Amino acid sequence: MPQGQPSVVPDDGLTTRQRRNRPLVVVHTGVGKGKSTAAFGLALRAWNQGWPIGVFQFVKSAKWKVGEERALRVLGDSGEGGSVAWHKMGEGWSWVQRDAQMDNEQKAREGWEQVKRDLAAETYRLYVLDEFAYPMHWGWVDTDEVVEVLRERPGNQHVVITGRNAPRKLVDFADLVTDMSKVKHPMDVGQKGQRGIEW
Repeated sequence: MPQGQPSVVPDDGLTTRQRRNRPLVVVHTGVGKGKSTAAFGLALRAWNQGWPIGVFQFVKSAKWKVGEERALRVLGDSGEGGSVAWHKMGEGWSWVQRDAQMDNEQKAREGWEQVKRDLAAETYRLYVLDEFAYPMHWGWVDTDEVVEVLRERPGNQHVVITGRNAPRKLVDFADLVTDMSKVKHPMDVGQKGQRGIEW
């Protein structure tokens, strides 16, 4: 395992092991491709460690058949590694006009309530809140409440949140933030998404 050296060692009274193993809040944001993909990569690592994983998809349509879902479900059912639970909360919120969104807004709030219940019960070791930055950005879910719930979560639960326009308060609070920037994308020259690359 790589042994990186931190640039600063905080005077927080924790041992190196305690500091290393503290639960993280991770945010993948920005306009580039790969935010969810990186989160599902973390889920693969968590599965390998035997951690129970909860995936909550807040924006992608419940009808979409994404490759990561199938792969992680198969792994979760394999009897090896950790368990995987997959929850789809939305019906394609990011691709339709906001005027007709009230039903999806309610679903986002209900999804967040479920996440809160699972955090309180310590149901999972890793939570993937896929596209959860959108409901916060749109004001459907209160960012201050999200930060407070994550700050007070019990146990050793890691949370990764994906999506464009992650609110500044969430970014400031998180332990690890990556901003995916786009340099070039096939859609820029009229090529639609394709199997094995986008899903």
